[in-house]
Amino acid sequence: MALWRAYQRALTVHPWKVQVLTAGSLMGLGDIISQQLVERQGLREHQTGRTLTMVSVGCGFVGPVVGGWYRVLDRLVPGTTKVDALKKMLLDQGGFAPCFLGCFLPLVGALNGLSAQDNWAKLRRDYPDALITNYYLWPAVQLANFYLVPLHYRLAVVQCVAVLWNSYLSWKAHRL
Repeated sequence: MALWRAYQRALTVHPWKVQVLTAGSLMGLGDIISQQLVERQGLREHQTGRTLTMVSVGCGFVGPVVGGWYRVLDRLVPGTTKVDALKKMLLDQGGFAPCFLGCFLPLVGALNGLSAQDNWAKLRRDYPDALITNYYLWPAVQLANFYLVPLHYRLAVVQCVAVLWNSYLSWKAHRL
């Protein structure tokens, strides 16, 4: 509980910084889970650079983009009723999620040194599956998130759920 209270205080004092660092940390954790539990690489074969790339993507892309999107979404659809939450979820999943995945996958590919041609081929191969998989998880999570969670906690809630999603995305993004 003391750790949670410290997190809440930090979030109140430095909301943007804390959200960005939370996203980066949990993206890194997702990659560690991907490498160790999904891919079963073992500690000796763990690719630390890959984990650091995912932390960087979390801090430099996921945190700012998703955190900013939630602020925009709250201005577009103010309110916390069930209907407002449904509208937010539909905008999030119908508009934001496809664009986000379409940026995330090639960004990681570029950071991993893929050529433009290889990155495009990987995006064409992996994007449909990633988007369909997204729709199995995120609509229900986002509906609850938009209805039950205050704006300043939304990114943290999503990133906690996203540890498993990040494991999947890391595996998908690093699969050749």
